[in-house]
Amino acid sequence: MAMEMDLGRIGIWTNQLNGLKAAELRDTLQEIEGLGYGALWQGESATGREALTNAALTLSWTDRIVAATGVASIWARDAAGLASAQRMLCESFPYRFLLGLGVSHEGQITARGHDFDTKPLTAMGHYLRSMDIQPAGVLPHPPAPPPRVLAALGPAMLDLARDHAQGAHPFLVTPEQTKAARDVLGPGRILAPELGVLLETDAEAARTVLRGEIKSRLGYPNYRRSLLNQGFTEADLADGGSDALIDRLFAWGSISDVAQRVEEHIASGADHVALYALRPRSGQVPLEEWRELATII
Repeated sequence: MAMEMDLGRIGIWTNQLNGLKAAELRDTLQEIEGLGYGALWQGESATGREALTNAALTLSWTDRIVAATGVASIWARDAAGLASAQRMLCESFPYRFLLGLGVSHEGQITARGHDFDTKPLTAMGHYLRSMDIQPAGVLPHPPAPPPRVLAALGPAMLDLARDHAQGAHPFLVTPEQTKAARDVLGPGRILAPELGVLLETDAEAARTVLRGEIKSRLGYPNYRRSLLNQGFTEADLADGGSDALIDRLFAWGSISDVAQRVEEHIASGADHVALYALRPRSGQVPLEEWRELATII
């Protein structure tokens, strides 16, 4: 890889920690690190914790684990401010902060007061160039150039992730799409897909929970386009997703079933897989699942 950062093979992706008070959050972060995960990816929304502040808390309260944004929205802060914050975190916590960036979705962009009138690829390219031209000023330099990965799904955004970032952190992808992404990125670039997992061996129960998780996302044009490009049909995207779509995008079943799917992504070119542990009731902190999943690290 193009940096001295150890993500490990398996990490956690979560948006389930936003409701915790500081003391409980600290204890939870320290337990996650103690379980042996290589990285903790945390999402960002307009109603949750701000991504860079959240990463700073994670880094301050842990000793080893990589804090990654999965992902920070380019519409949440300007490029100059983000470049400064990234430098500060990378200098203060060497090789432990990974900036994941995404273009978000129309509703989330307009909720922040922005107009959704720029193509995502154009917006991301402009933002990255704006970050790159920001002078460090009096800020001390990190030991290595601050790394970033993009929430890249299509080939054009993957090209940008290869040429203007250190890799990609894709969401809702099959192992076959992981291979396609690796073919675009080539060697020496990070490929860290997110993988939704549910420890439920009953097929009907598992698919019901997972349809509830994905249904709203199937309304986003970028996800629909990505899934169609991955070989799914419009019929697969209807009514919360077909069995085939659910079974290829998510890993459900036993611990060994999850481990097998992780290995499929690794064999397809992933360096690291970020596990998004799901529960029948959304929003709950899945501590028990994280403890069980740690056995496959």
